[in-house]
Amino acid sequence: MNDSFDRAPGAGRTRNLPADPGLAESAAGDCDTKTTLFNQREPLRQPRTSPPFAESNISTANVVGGGDFKRQSKPQQSINANSTSAFPGCNEVDSLVKSSKLSASAPEFVPSGINPYEDPSFYDDDDSYYGEPTLADTVTDFLAHLSSSPGSFESDIEHITGMLNSWVTTEELLKELVELIYTQSTAIPNFSYTGARLCNYLSHHLIVSPPSGNYRQLLLQRCRKEYEQRDVAVQGDPETQKKFHSFVLFLGELYLNLEIKKAKGPPNRANILLTALKDLLISLFSKPVDANLICAVKLLKLTGSVLDDAWKESGKPHMEELIQRIETILLDATCSRDVRQMLLKLVELRSSDWGRVRAAAAASNATPDNDPNYFMNEPTFYTEDGTPFTAADPEYAEKYQEILDRQDYFHDLDGENGNEIYDSEDEMEPEIEEAFENFCLEAERKRQQ
Repeated sequence: MNDSFDRAPGAGRTRNLPADPGLAESAAGDCDTKTTLFNQREPLRQPRTSPPFAESNISTANVVGGGDFKRQSKPQQSINANSTSAFPGCNEVDSLVKSSKLSASAPEFVPSGINPYEDPSFYDDDDSYYGEPTLADTVTDFLAHLSSSPGSFESDIEHITGMLNSWVTTEELLKELVELIYTQSTAIPNFSYTGARLCNYLSHHLIVSPPSGNYRQLLLQRCRKEYEQRDVAVQGDPETQKKFHSFVLFLGELYLNLEIKKAKGPPNRANILLTALKDLLISLFSKPVDANLICAVKLLKLTGSVLDDAWKESGKPHMEELIQRIETILLDATCSRDVRQMLLKLVELRSSDWGRVRAAAAASNATPDNDPNYFMNEPTFYTEDGTPFTAADPEYAEKYQEILDRQDYFHDLDGENGNEIYDSEDEMEPEIEEAFENFCLEAERKRQQ
């Protein structure tokens, strides 16, 4: 009994083996093979590959049907733990395990192909990400803020200037700051006005002043580089012209906003920019294409009145010369209709003293003849055909009286309840009045019945 009972793991699993040709041949032929098979004591493992279903089904069918095992051309080999065909690749796995250098007590696991050594220079390019911001990043940020919120200029400019004073302490940093502000002022749309105000404030409040010049001097030197390229820029490609036009409008804003303080008296404008603007306008009119003419019109609308006054004070007829150039362009140049209309409007604007109204007469002495704002606050009325007229219209009184006569503005009001009293004769037409009387009589007759 003890010989046939085994407590080893997996024991007894071979007592009811399925019919298999290999096992049947071993049982019928060789006793030693049977002994080896039933003395197997190792636990069974899942094979790496499953046997073909077709071959297994045929073998099982032959055993159940009592067929001849010898008819099979390739009988399956017996299931043996030492057989390499039953577990293909087993020897290779064992050899890999024996030659492996992996250890469960290793401090960390590093996959093959990974270099555990990290090159410190790999992170050099990311210093701007994780390190302190540069001057260019800081200037770009606060210029973007002023561009999106120009109304915060007065409240933020002191903080911005204090930050720049603590940062810009050398000549190189000051030149970099000038270049950054100039580039952004001519690149950001509609930022030339705010950029000019910023340049004026920094020219008075930046502390650093190297031997090469202070902020204002370095800024004017930077503008001079673009000014000297004016004759080439007006004849360049569209992109070159666009950059040049941005510079021209920025210089116009700079002339209006940049102040040069004196020891006594109010500050003056930079007269050197006055001459530069005249030369820039002449260059724009020398190449009368649409883009150049539009830029010239914008500049004259922006600075025309100031330039005209400055040239008149100095006795120079520069504005008359520019207007004559415009009139010549209107006659000869082949500009578009819209640009031609813009030039005509500009000439009319200058003839009306740039749309300015001189000091109005005193209120007591104001008349329609000496005060153009005399009728400014008067209401506007319209005739029956929709024609507007105001108190400045010579026929105002007559037309206004016609309106009063046509409309019934004079009503007799009841002093107690304010209800209007109308004449009964005009309330209903005869047909309506007759129908109403018939209705009342019919209603009274039905009531009496």
